[in-house]
Amino acid sequence: MKLYLAFILLLPLSGGLFNALCGRTLPRRAVETVACGVIWGAFVCALMAFLNFTAPVKIEYATWLSDFDFKAPIALYLDQLSLSLTLMITFVCGLIHLYSVGYMKDDQSPARYFALLNIFVFAMLTLILAENLPLLYLGWEGVGFCSYALIGFWYTEEKNATAGRKAFIVTRIGDTALGIAMVWMYQLFSTTSITELNGMGFLMPEGVITALGILLLIGAAGKSAQLPLSVWLPDAMAGPTPVSAQIHAATMVTAGVYLLVRMFPLIGSSPVALAAIAVIGAGTAFYAATCACVQRDLKRILAYSTISQIGYMMLGVGAGALTASSFHLLTHAFFKALLFLGAGCIITALHHQQDIFRMGGLKSKFPAIYWPFLAGSLCLAGFPGSGGFFSKDAILAAVFEKGGMLYSGLFSLGLLTALLTAFYTFRMLFVVFHGENGGECHTACEVKPVMTLTLLPLAILGLMGGLLNLPEYFGSHGLLSAFLGPIPGFSAPGHASPATEIALQIIAATVSLSGLGLAWVRYTGQRRAKSLIREETGLPMSGFLLNGWYLDNLYRLLFIRPYVHLSRFLWKTIDGVVIDGTLDGLARFTMRLGKVPAGWSSGRVATSLFALAGGTAAVLGYVVWLLV
Repeated sequence: MKLYLAFILLLPLSGGLFNALCGRTLPRRAVETVACGVIWGAFVCALMAFLNFTAPVKIEYATWLSDFDFKAPIALYLDQLSLSLTLMITFVCGLIHLYSVGYMKDDQSPARYFALLNIFVFAMLTLILAENLPLLYLGWEGVGFCSYALIGFWYTEEKNATAGRKAFIVTRIGDTALGIAMVWMYQLFSTTSITELNGMGFLMPEGVITALGILLLIGAAGKSAQLPLSVWLPDAMAGPTPVSAQIHAATMVTAGVYLLVRMFPLIGSSPVALAAIAVIGAGTAFYAATCACVQRDLKRILAYSTISQIGYMMLGVGAGALTASSFHLLTHAFFKALLFLGAGCIITALHHQQDIFRMGGLKSKFPAIYWPFLAGSLCLAGFPGSGGFFSKDAILAAVFEKGGMLYSGLFSLGLLTALLTAFYTFRMLFVVFHGENGGECHTACEVKPVMTLTLLPLAILGLMGGLLNLPEYFGSHGLLSAFLGPIPGFSAPGHASPATEIALQIIAATVSLSGLGLAWVRYTGQRRAKSLIREETGLPMSGFLLNGWYLDNLYRLLFIRPYVHLSRFLWKTIDGVVIDGTLDGLARFTMRLGKVPAGWSSGRVATSLFALAGGTAAVLGYVVWLLV
């Protein structure tokens, strides 16, 4: 096991470093082979670790940080949660790397791209497998750096570089909160070990645990693009589409959910912290779903859908349904990677056109893209029987069972969000693939087979993902529930009865089908053209939703403009007038004072004799004054 875990991390790291240092001198095929090979090698090691797994294991490799009582070794912790996520990350990222071979075939910087992609995977695996907080934070910052570099990969265009900087700066807010929480936890408990910290929550008052939970929530909100730190993710679509798939499906945005799930035994004893997590999750899910309903950019629709689905996972954590949240995290990774990679195929075929209103009628032209994309859409919309249906329903059922006014309201908000999700998902599908051909479709080009082939396993896993954790009324305990059950916090009490769960699933299915029906009526047949024309001319509230509830404008008003005005005041007034004016005035005064004796240095003998006489008279006068 020790060797398997070491290779899971070292293979992506070595591949990234090799391509970064030597990739420019090698043929493109060699760069691609190394990059893809190390990820699939890591997947094989993860599979071997799964086959040999019997119980959670902590493995310490070396001393990293050590000073007096502070110790943070390079130690990895493999339990059921980290093992399941490691398998998912290596498999999905392996497919994304293969897809990138076709997508980036004409790019001039393959070594830089694949090196960053490899290191991205290494950083996420480090985060997942870390046994202590400093090592987790190393992976946490690693995915932040790689996302910045990959979002702004085509940095010669200013908007791409700006999007990368925006992601880096916004996520730093959450990272600061996480850093404060880490230092505080060490000060309170004198350890950085995650497993030890999770067993010490009872030692502290509830108020301290609540504060720690809020700090961890802020950190998770930054990394997972939750309110109010969600503004970076829609702009992150500036990067290559495989990067978007990797950020949204297998790395980066799921890190926040993982952090809260991993630290749940510590923060779960605070009802206030859990309520805050649930409210942020439900609010974000609804916010992002409303924004996705009016977007025209294909990738931005999927970006807002990711924000919304991560909100569902946060809601599940807030309700104490850790298994349901992990279940949705896994199924979401499959179908969201599928949707992004399918979108990349469409964008490539249409010469990088991303406006869905310029598409249409692609079903007959690209059936190899349409059918997998349909499978992903069914999962995202929570269509009955799909993986997304079972995982999302598990979260809603847990929230319903939680009861009380707050969680009942959040359950209703979750159902409304599910309706909106089905609507915007099938709006996207019908506008892009159905109806008449758009202007760009007549000049569409073929897509590389390696790109379309990677869609098939993701489509199968997305549709069949429900088998991972079927409800108990199917006659057997869910596989994922049984696998994750031994982890502290995962054996959630108060599970819904079969009758209640069936009733809730009927409601969820009705909501999903209703959203599908609304999209069908609006975007197919004779009403399609009218609906698209009305949306192009502008519907009520469309500007508000297109701009993400004007959150960026709010940040400009509250933070950026005051900062700019303060900077200008300090520059023009304090620095320019007060500091420079004072120094310049002192210099002028000194210069004028120096000119006074300089006037006596004229070189005339009469002036020198007069000065000598004056000096002598002054000395004599002083002597007389002393004698008197």
